[in-house]
Amino acid sequence: MGSRVTIVLDDNNSERLRNLQAKMIKTSSSSVSFSHVLNLVLEEGLKKYKP
Repeated sequence: MGSRVTIVLDDNNSERLRNLQAKMIKTSSSSVSFSHVLNLVLEEGLKKYKP
């Protein structure tokens, strides 16, 4: 389990993440949390910023 962090997302990013979450829910047999989706997107994005 990770740490709890509060962030502020702009409406566009929040909507895009919710849409991605909805698509993942439709193709999955289990629930998909917003946090899970956000972590997947962050992980992929951060791969571009290796030190």
